Amino acid sequence: MIERTLSGRPPQPRLPKGAIDAQMHMYLPQFPSLSGGPPLPEEPLPDANAYRQVMDWLGIDRVIITQGNAHQKDNGNTLACVAAMGAAARAVVVIDESTSDAQMQRLSAAGAVGARIMDLPGGAVGLGALEAVDARAHAADWMIALQFDGNRMLDHLPWLERIRSRWVLDHHGKFFAGVDPDGTEMTALLRLIDRGNVWFKFAGVYESSRAAWPYEDVAAFSRRIAEHAPERIVWGSNWPHNMIRKTEDYPDDARLAELVLGWLADDRARHLALVENPERLFKLSAFVAT
Repeated sequence: MIERTLSGRPPQPRLPKGAIDAQMHMYLPQFPSLSGGPPLPEEPLPDANAYRQVMDWLGIDRVIITQGNAHQKDNGNTLACVAAMGAAARAVVVIDESTSDAQMQRLSAAGAVGARIMDLPGGAVGLGALEAVDARAHAADWMIALQFDGNRMLDHLPWLERIRSRWVLDHHGKFFAGVDPDGTEMTALLRLIDRGNVWFKFAGVYESSRAAWPYEDVAAFSRRIAEHAPERIVWGSNWPHNMIRKTEDYPDDARLAELVLGWLADDRARHLALVENPERLFKLSAFVAT
């Protein structure tokens, strides 16, 4: 059994009102894992009640629940989690070339605002379906969350440049082999971002960093991107940190948020990344503080 910390000292500085967690997963017990994906996280399952404690701890007001690979193409768990969380939650789900217009309408009505493509082991839909997913997402005014090995950026450019939907490159780009902040892959990524429909997600830094805390390899190019286009950064907690298998390795979510958000230049950049940018990416209503 893994022990997940759900409360503690909040991050400093505090997250602004309306803060959005743009990347996390949640699980309910009535939805088992499916063939082709990883198993469910260890008990106790990270459910809505647990995540509400994390929201209170970190100062998160809104959340995007991303379809977990354990459920492959069955969006039932994710949509049930959105229903459990209420108005604060929306979903990034899985669709493909077989998803009908009627299904898209039902997904939208249930809170879906985006589609996930994960071109890595365990992913339900890979880049081979990008054209079909983009067509459906664009028609529905959804975004696309893309995850692949960032060191193949140049190979994928012809397809990435044709995406019509708003889209975000997940998990700091997943440059598993490392990347030069001034190298060709980063130059290509910055040009993509300059197209106007591309965002970059700060989330799950430990999944691709080749260094220990404070992950200076990922920090170097993440700072470069944030300086180049502060209006294109979004942040996610990556809770419940599914790749972490031991309690002693489980991150302190507040300290992790402090670290990663500290790569942004100033309070204005933080507000963009936590509130305004995800509002635009996911087409969320502007938050009115009460």
